[in-house]
Amino acid sequence: MNDVMAELAKEHSQVTFVKLEAEAVPEVSEKYEISSVPTFLFFKNSQKIDRLDGAHAPELTRKVQRHASSSTISAGPNDNAKEDLNMRLKKLTNAAPCMVFIKGSPQEPRCGFSRQMVEILNKHNILFSSFDIFSDEEVRQGLKTYANWPTFPQLYVAGELIGGLDIVKELEASGELDTICPKAHKLEDKLKVLTNKASVMLFMKGNKQMAKCGFSKQIIEILNGTGVDYETFDIFEDEEVRQGLKTYSNWPTYPQLYVKGELVGGLDIVKELKENGELLSILKGEN
Repeated sequence: MNDVMAELAKEHSQVTFVKLEAEAVPEVSEKYEISSVPTFLFFKNSQKIDRLDGAHAPELTRKVQRHASSSTISAGPNDNAKEDLNMRLKKLTNAAPCMVFIKGSPQEPRCGFSRQMVEILNKHNILFSSFDIFSDEEVRQGLKTYANWPTFPQLYVAGELIGGLDIVKELEASGELDTICPKAHKLEDKLKVLTNKASVMLFMKGNKQMAKCGFSKQIIEILNGTGVDYETFDIFEDEEVRQGLKTYSNWPTYPQLYVKGELVGGLDIVKELKENGELLSILKGEN
C-alpha cells in the first residue's frame, strides 16, 4: 500500500498524504476508532469526511480521486513549518538509542549503501531501529539540512549524528564501532528476559486493569476470555524497551504477544488464531 500511496501522491499533487504508526499516536487511534491496519482517514478543512479500513488499493484510489476532484483534502495536520519539522526530526533521531535512516528497511534495503550499513550493524550485534526515507519525502529532504549531511544512510546515536557509511566503515576498522552503542547487547539481554518473564507475556499500552489504546484493550479481552494466566508489560513505562522490542522481534507495532519467549504476533494474528480455534492450544504451549 505504500507504493500505491506514493503513486497517488504523484498523481494528485494538491493532496497531502501523511502516514502515521497507529501505536505511536494512541490518542488518534482512540479518537477515530482505528481497529485494523492500514486504515485511511480523509480530511477536509480539519474535518474527517471519509475513511477506508483495510488494504484495498482500488477503493483507496477511487476515494482519493473522488475527493481530489471536488477539492483539496488533507490526511492529517499540515506540518510544513520549519520549526515543526525540526521538532519532528529531533523526535525521530531520538526514537531509539541507535537510529539509522536508510532507503528501504533492514529486511529489504533499497540501495547498496543502505544494505552495507545494515550488514555492518548486524555483524556487530548492534540493536538499532530504522526509518525508511522513501516513506516520507519531507523527512528525507529535511534531514539533510537538519543534520548538515547531504546523503543517506545516516546513523544517529542518542540523537547525535555519527555519519554515513564511510564513517561507519572507519569506526569499524578502528574498533570504535562496538563502543558507540554500549547498551545494544545489554538491551537485547533485557528483552530476552522480559519476553520469558511468564509463559504468556503481553507487551501492550497500559496493563490488564487499564489498557491505553483500542488494540491493547481488544487483545486483553480476548486473552481474558481464554482463562489462561498471562503477564503484561506497559511499553509506555520504558521507551528503550518500546523501541528496542520492535527490532528484537522484527514486529513494528503493539501489542505483541509472546509464548515461552517466542513471538506469536499482534492483535490481527491473535484474532485469526481465535477464529480458527488454535489460540488456546498455542497459549498453553501445545502448538
